[in-house]
Amino acid sequence: MTLDLDRPLAPPQPCGGATDAELVERSRGGDREAADALARRCRRPAYLLALQLLRDPDDALDVAQDALLRLFSTLDRFDPGRPLRPWLAAIVRNRARDLERRRRVRRTSPLAADDGERAVVLVDARSGPDGDAERAELRSRVWRALGGLAAAQREILVLRDYQDLKYEEIAAVLRVPIGTVMSRLHRARQALRERLLTDAGGPRDD
Repeated sequence: MTLDLDRPLAPPQPCGGATDAELVERSRGGDREAADALARRCRRPAYLLALQLLRDPDDALDVAQDALLRLFSTLDRFDPGRPLRPWLAAIVRNRARDLERRRRVRRTSPLAADDGERAVVLVDARSGPDGDAERAELRSRVWRALGGLAAAQREILVLRDYQDLKYEEIAAVLRVPIGTVMSRLHRARQALRERLLTDAGGPRDD
């Protein structure tokens, strides 16, 4: 099947209210409608995770496309009794790492926080009086700081704080014990906080 990631991103479209597990089972059985619905449901989270890990829209599109193709080629190995998101996240993570290993070139131009549909909201974006500019600046600062972290630190922050995976799901994605997830996450949050403070000119009394 062809997965067109060049179309505008859209909210996931359920197939008759089917669960992820149901769509997987129907896709395995050759149901094209279920397969299309599963692809639509997975394409946005795959792209956003790749974007948060790689910080480059074009690379993210390539990785998301590759990850979705890999997902469908391995559906026979997926356990429908387990959640789909960690499985998808593991595939995206592996594909992103493969790309970075192949290129071994760190991107130096940060993604603009106002890059339309490709932008990633890293903090609360609810509107409020006199708060839009302040939130936009904070998003930009967090995005820059996140991009300056080590890949492993950025990865675990993205999985927990921005992809909202549970500790046990992150452990499954990274193939490490839950205790390791918690300690890595703690260190990564400290590193992010220190970078934010440094970028802001040091600790403030307020």
